[in-house]
Amino acid sequence: MSALEMFLVITLFIMILAILASFIRLIIGPTIWDRILMVNLISAKVVMFIAVYAIYVDSILILDIAISYGIIGFLTITLLSKYIMTGGREK
Repeated sequence: MSALEMFLVITLFIMILAILASFIRLIIGPTIWDRILMVNLISAKVVMFIAVYAIYVDSILILDIAISYGIIGFLTITLLSKYIMTGGREK
């Protein structure tokens, strides 16, 4: 195993721990806005995880999945925030 592969494996492991810590904060979060922030953070970390994994397996096609997931995560947070701000009512 080369130094780069070892570094990527360690990075992936640390990112998994960071996602788990964010998930715990998602559950604990006292307000809905804290929970939305953690969902956004988890989404960003998953995109980074997929990108690092794509480098590890040397497949550029996996980066398309990361980009798609990033767009979906952004739209989800935007629409969820708008829904909460309006109280679930259409204006």
